[in-house]
Amino acid sequence: MNKKTARLYFIDAMRAWAILMMLQGHFVDGLLDNAFRDNADSTYSLWKYFRGMTAPVFFTVSGFIFTYLLIRVPEKGFDNPRVKKGIKRGLELLVIGYLLRMNFMGLVHGQIYDSFYLVDVLHCIGLSILGIIAMYLLTHSKSKLLFPTLLLTVTMLLFLFEPQYQKWTYGLLPDAIANYFTKTNGSVFTIFPWFGYTTFGAFISVLFTRYKNFKHLYPTAITISAVLGLLLIFYSSDLFLEISRATGLQMFADIYFNNYLFIRLGDVFIAFAVFMLVRRWLTNSTLLKIGQSTLSIYIIHFIILYGSFTGLGLYQYFHHSLSPTVVITSALVFMIVCSFTALVYEKHKAGIKASLAIGLKYLLVNGESFLKYLFGKARVLLIKLFGLVKN
Repeated sequence: MNKKTARLYFIDAMRAWAILMMLQGHFVDGLLDNAFRDNADSTYSLWKYFRGMTAPVFFTVSGFIFTYLLIRVPEKGFDNPRVKKGIKRGLELLVIGYLLRMNFMGLVHGQIYDSFYLVDVLHCIGLSILGIIAMYLLTHSKSKLLFPTLLLTVTMLLFLFEPQYQKWTYGLLPDAIANYFTKTNGSVFTIFPWFGYTTFGAFISVLFTRYKNFKHLYPTAITISAVLGLLLIFYSSDLFLEISRATGLQMFADIYFNNYLFIRLGDVFIAFAVFMLVRRWLTNSTLLKIGQSTLSIYIIHFIILYGSFTGLGLYQYFHHSLSPTVVITSALVFMIVCSFTALVYEKHKAGIKASLAIGLKYLLVNGESFLKYLFGKARVLLIKLFGLVKN
């Protein structure tokens, strides 16, 4: 593979930027006092707009990276080692997503709180990876155009019909399943429409792979991304309004009145253009390691901020109570702590996992002996009990 595309450093840098934006975004949004949330304030409005870019960029980049690794190997279909790794990764993200919402104190009292069943970023990305794999397996033996066409079609359908399916109710489904499709119960993200950003990331990943040896790859990609981004941000709403007037279809008018998906897609294009433009300066090892450690950073931030497992997090103690000065300073510290802790973990991950495995094995062995002891005691008590009843 061409050296300039063998390792797409700008993608790792985009992931690093997105995860850091997410850290400060969650921290500020969760802890800033409501008295300072003024949309008329230009600083707050600017922060709010850029915060809104984080999730679309993160989902798009996740789809890009996974698909880039999936299709760059020569093996096809189930012979592709990335298929098995992707299935494992997708299921792993789903499990971690649920574990982060588990409260051990509730389990001790025999309760599973409703928040456990809510859907968040990890659930959606996990399912998105499985969805991309399914589309890849369905199309790998057919025309080379079918896979990217299917990816782009899914994105367009999910974005165009969002005003319609957002009105649907899922009362017949159990809440645990319905939470993947509706925010009614408190889910932060739903698989629709966010799957559309991952499929779009997968689509542009296919284009990058197909044209990796093109002499003017980056100048062309930067120009196209910048132009499409600006068109989507400033003109897509008016375009949908004109289409609605010409066709008489209400669905396009509905998009006009709440055109966040296509505008945010424009933001994604601009982000790609900027990071590709400055790609030569995005080779700092720490920055790239942060981009490659997003899962660890996400888990650590969730535990510290929201109190995963224990219910004791910063959110519980300082929810909507801090001034801008305090929250900005604290957010910087929070970003550094989460990133540093994650990088230390990644550096010693093999040793930590080995120690955990030994500890788990010890617990299982001794736990089995302890259960046998309890069973023996219970058996003696039952024999005495039945003996007393018989007498």
